Amino acid sequence: MIYWDHNSTTPCAPEVVEAMREFWNEEFGNPSSSHIMGHRSAVAIQRAREQVADLANVFPPEIVFTSGATESNNLLFLGILLSPSTERKRIVVSSIEHKSVLEPAYLLKGYGYEIVKLPVDRRGETKVDAAKKLITPETLIVSVQAANNEIGTLQPVADLAEIAHENGAYFHTDAAQMFGKLPLDVQAVNCDFASFSAHKMYGPKGIGALFVRGGPRRWPWAHPFLGGGQESDLRPGTSNVSAIVGFGAACRLANDFLKENSAYLYQLSEKFIRELKVVEPQVIIINEINSSLPGTLSIIFPGIPADLLIAHCQEICISRASACNGAIGASHVISEVLQNSCLEESVVRVSFGRDSSPDDFGAFFRILKKIRSGV
Repeated sequence: MIYWDHNSTTPCAPEVVEAMREFWNEEFGNPSSSHIMGHRSAVAIQRAREQVADLANVFPPEIVFTSGATESNNLLFLGILLSPSTERKRIVVSSIEHKSVLEPAYLLKGYGYEIVKLPVDRRGETKVDAAKKLITPETLIVSVQAANNEIGTLQPVADLAEIAHENGAYFHTDAAQMFGKLPLDVQAVNCDFASFSAHKMYGPKGIGALFVRGGPRRWPWAHPFLGGGQESDLRPGTSNVSAIVGFGAACRLANDFLKENSAYLYQLSEKFIRELKVVEPQVIIINEINSSLPGTLSIIFPGIPADLLIAHCQEICISRASACNGAIGASHVISEVLQNSCLEESVVRVSFGRDSSPDDFGAFFRILKKIRSGV
């Protein structure tokens, strides 16, 4: 099986699995307990917190472990929802955010908040000039992802954070796709909040984190979850020790091999496009490689419905869009970027990983030729 859907999830790295193994079978103590086994688990969590913080260039107490970026995003908006005394009522998001930002944001619309969507250009990049007009002193928070999960486009988050802060607003970025794939200095971006997921970067599924500037004691809203006191009472509940340890191990690996992996994936993408255009001269690449996540391509195959192409790829895993959007139909991201319903149905996402090889290209090209020939 050829797996070209690394933006949805990556395989758990062997080194990560090995780091987690001890906490499946041997060190099973609850880290909230006062006995020695609990203490050892608590020490392991602290080490993982330091590893995640190191990759993000933040302080360890500013990392709050969650089940993933989706929960981190929801935690943020639920906190706002439970704080009705907030005077600012404008929430600004990009039009191509992940559903875990858009849907909680629109939930707030029913409680008197104004939701403003920032437009994007043909490559899916948020328009900074528009942001300068739409982010106003009435804005409470701006949320724009660091890199789009479907087309890979990198967003000008540092510029947007500056505009938000000039207007007295908070800035949040869903960095699930970028974290561990490209350098992400949260301090340099000047985020107030950032969301991460382990399964996008060779870590386990079901674990992630929320960065809170200054730590949970600086959380400005109500706590949506109650009971237990874990994660400084911002995300209480028994800690998933093995997954947290795996997340930390994945961050350590990313720190060691970030430049090497990203360079390889950029080269692989360039080679794939060169060879693809020989087979499919009419193909259109939506995103630009040099301003996108390494290894991520959003491709239009004119005249070939994406669902048909995916159905023919029995041994190759590619996708239409984010796994969270479902498998059928064009996503809101593609609709916002293309503004062309005819082309929307022919968009496929290919996202390579560090184990991807140019040796696999031929199998995909043969499928394309078969479809074009009508065989």
